[in-house]
Amino acid sequence: MTTADQGWVPEACTLPTVERPLRLAEFDDLFATALRGQQRLSPTVLRWRLDPAAEATARDLTGRESSCCSFFTFTYTDDGDTVRLDVEVSTAHVDVLDALAGRAAARVAT
Repeated sequence: MTTADQGWVPEACTLPTVERPLRLAEFDDLFATALRGQQRLSPTVLRWRLDPAAEATARDLTGRESSCCSFFTFTYTDDGDTVRLDVEVSTAHVDVLDALAGRAAARVAT
């Protein structure tokens, strides 16, 4: 994990520091293999469109993320050809959502 990666992890995160690079790599892999697009709905809400084949992986990953970073709310909706995943945070954690959106944009599957 680089200093830039560590900079946006909030103090509210209870994931042990040693596990954070692994979790980040899991998100990076999800973005690179399954993310079909993202849209910022508001400062506090981000929408991802995922390949349906990755739904179980995404649900597992976001479930574990909610356990250590309770400020995230992940909501899934079947959209037919994609799975819509809305990621919501409080205004106090917009910087975390911004960083996550940036990572996703840099790795989105083509």
